[in-house]
Amino acid sequence: MKQTKSFWRDFRSYVIVTISLFFFSLGWTGFLIPNHMLGGGVNGIATIIYWLTGISTGVMIFALNGILILLSIKSLGWKFSIRTIYSIVVMSIFFSVLQNYFGDTPLIADKFLSATLGAGLSGVSIGIIFLQGSSTGGTDIIIMLINKYRNITLGRLTLLINVVVVSCSYLVFKDIETLIYSYVVLMISSYTMDLTMTGNKQSVQMFIFSSKAHVIADRIGNEMQRGATFIKGVGWYNKTESDILMVVVRKTESQQLIRIVKQEDEKAFVSVNTVMGVYGKGFDVMKK
Repeated sequence: MKQTKSFWRDFRSYVIVTISLFFFSLGWTGFLIPNHMLGGGVNGIATIIYWLTGISTGVMIFALNGILILLSIKSLGWKFSIRTIYSIVVMSIFFSVLQNYFGDTPLIADKFLSATLGAGLSGVSIGIIFLQGSSTGGTDIIIMLINKYRNITLGRLTLLINVVVVSCSYLVFKDIETLIYSYVVLMISSYTMDLTMTGNKQSVQMFIFSSKAHVIADRIGNEMQRGATFIKGVGWYNKTESDILMVVVRKTESQQLIRIVKQEDEKAFVSVNTVMGVYGKGFDVMKK
């Protein structure tokens, strides 16, 4: 039974990665490359080589990832490396096929719209791929290695590393406008990747004021497997002591918690605050 569940979980993950790789490749070949815009990383280097020599970006992406794959096997483990190799192979195929199909004709002629759509597709796709325990290879591997030991967001690391690659587009086209658009692509893709990566990790801190706080706390522990903290307070309006329940949960769990509170005490007062980070059991791990 466990092996069957594990198989279907892995199968689902590979399907999600494959779909994400398609949209990632579409963002590049349909919007960015035909409009002479760069997004950085190994894909950016492969694109520059394509502009200079005409060699397919798919072929160059596959060729440039060899050394970095060996590095990932040693440092990030076999599971990550196998998924990454799969991603590189599939992405190279998608790039070759889609670039053959689109050629130098962009899906949308408007440069700003192309930059927004191409970068958005790229950033969201990479974020989803990372969440599935894989990567698109290239500088993604370097980013994952750094992020493994340092609390630096993936989007910020991507931005810093890729600025150098994007700057090289000026050496090819000698065009400031193209360079600026490439920086816009970088910023949008980095932002959307961070948004995708942290979307399912965002946490909220909730203060619950209720006469049935103990019952609500029991249900939170039994049904949500989350802890709760009681704080003694005094209601200044009626000058009576009351128990305040403080709970920290993932943002995706907040509606379930509110539903529990409403079922037990419709008159309860609930305050919800978004928190920047939560470290400890059941949440994020503090890195050195």
